[in-house]
Amino acid sequence: MNKPVTLMRAALTVLAATLAGCDGSGPPPPAASDDSAPWFTDITGPAGLRFEHDAGLDGSFFMPQIVGAGVAFFDFDGDGDLDIYLVNGAHRPGGAPGPTNRLFRREADGTYRDVTLESGLGHTGFGMGVAIGDYDNDGHRDVYLTNHGPDALYHNNGDGTFSEVTAAAGVSNEQWASSASFFDYDLDGYLDIYVVNYLHYPSAKVCADDAGRPEYCGPLSSPPTRDVLLHNNGDGTFTDVSEPSGIASVAGRGLGVVCEDFDADGWIDVYVANDGERNHLWMNNGNGTFTESAVVSGSAMSGFGNTEASMGVTAGDIDGDGDMDLFMSHLARETNTLYRNDGRGNFDDVTAQSGLGGPSLPFTGFGAAFFDLDHDGALDAAVVNGRVKRGAIIEGADPHSPLAAYAEPNLLFRNDGTGRFTNVSHRARALCAPVQVSRGLAVADIDDDGDLDLLVSNCNGPARLLRNDAPKRGHWLIVRAIDPDLGRDAYGARITVTAGSRRWWRTINPGYSYASSNDPRAHFGLGDATTVDRIEVRWPDGRRERFDGGPADRVITVTRSTGVAQGQG
Repeated sequence: MNKPVTLMRAALTVLAATLAGCDGSGPPPPAASDDSAPWFTDITGPAGLRFEHDAGLDGSFFMPQIVGAGVAFFDFDGDGDLDIYLVNGAHRPGGAPGPTNRLFRREADGTYRDVTLESGLGHTGFGMGVAIGDYDNDGHRDVYLTNHGPDALYHNNGDGTFSEVTAAAGVSNEQWASSASFFDYDLDGYLDIYVVNYLHYPSAKVCADDAGRPEYCGPLSSPPTRDVLLHNNGDGTFTDVSEPSGIASVAGRGLGVVCEDFDADGWIDVYVANDGERNHLWMNNGNGTFTESAVVSGSAMSGFGNTEASMGVTAGDIDGDGDMDLFMSHLARETNTLYRNDGRGNFDDVTAQSGLGGPSLPFTGFGAAFFDLDHDGALDAAVVNGRVKRGAIIEGADPHSPLAAYAEPNLLFRNDGTGRFTNVSHRARALCAPVQVSRGLAVADIDDDGDLDLLVSNCNGPARLLRNDAPKRGHWLIVRAIDPDLGRDAYGARITVTAGSRRWWRTINPGYSYASSNDPRAHFGLGDATTVDRIEVRWPDGRRERFDGGPADRVITVTRSTGVAQGQG
């Protein structure tokens, strides 16, 4: 697991520079003439998003208290606005009444109102993550919740309320689950669910640090478990097909998941970020089975041949070659890792040359996302951080917080378009200056102004909503893809946008980062292109359809079998 000493020394130098730029304790790097203004604005308070995650801290160092929780953007009431769902922790049995997850509805004036009570989504499990998908194709987005303990499935009734249907739907996962994702692995038109399980963790287990003080246990202190694949039967019920699909053949300590067609064969594959051991790449064989291919593909371990403590994971085309690359966050003293895809589902660790490695060495990363921050046409990256073991308190952390010794700043990177990134955390004070124990990260355009905003959850701390105010270097397009036969967003559809000599590729897939769900629409930065020539869609069943382009700077909807892209300017 240890990296070369030179990398560590370089990382410590970068850490000092990063903190100097974020907390004001030293001179920030020189400002560029076109981007000296703050790149993000914290609008949590003005937006009315009042939420404090309750980890159930009671002095027991119960491991789930330091791991959760995720967040979600989704339009639960069908009014066209993205609402917010925040996962909460719990108190241990016998303690005070526990907290609940919270649902916030976006109002017409851009504020958020807590509608948890009337919606029925006030789940009280020991929450970890959330996945969003319309599993019964009724046009309303449903909610799957992962927990330390039994998971839960909530059906959207279409009237602003939800009903828990866990037992009726045949969903049964009582392991410690972390992340989950909806995807249609067998292309039958119904969304299945991949559930990532973490550990067989005994509730009474107690661990200590090197000084003999109580401390949260590490992943290797408990045995791994197997993930779960739930097949959608098309009648509102699910069948556990973990065994026949091959998913149950290998155990792991999973924390993150992303579902993507990595080898471009038309079938959605599954990549699982495992904590402290080899990651898993489940290649879809197209016959209901999967083959674990992480080792042979080069994505199981780092380029040094080391297993790493993988937390969050995201996929995207970082170098403009049309295939989906992988990026995941790791434990301190391990770099976050970038794998470049060769187009056939084989990966090379390009972390060292990417610029994403050194700045991450001092930190423990969780939520991670690719997104085009400034519309220059290249996918940038954000990572939110927070320790799982105590350390020296970093300047800027709340010294009165019981988790002050676990708090860290976050990171932001800008891509030059070739897959080389520059640490620009000093430009994003609202994102990286607060020193907290960050976990979930979700990305969405909350106000339809064309740029992507961020939502961050903090362990035993406040959720924070950050508006993107970065100076833009180009134009944009947001595409929603609908299959009217299914009545829902076409998860797994591959969108290609062409403008002049440039092309961009995105997949309709909200399930990435850590335990979180993102804007289901595809966002494209277009650089200096003011007009889109054409939009091509490879629908999940393989059919290809072409749509006319038009002016940039719009949110549009492409509907299958119409050839017409409808939008708003």
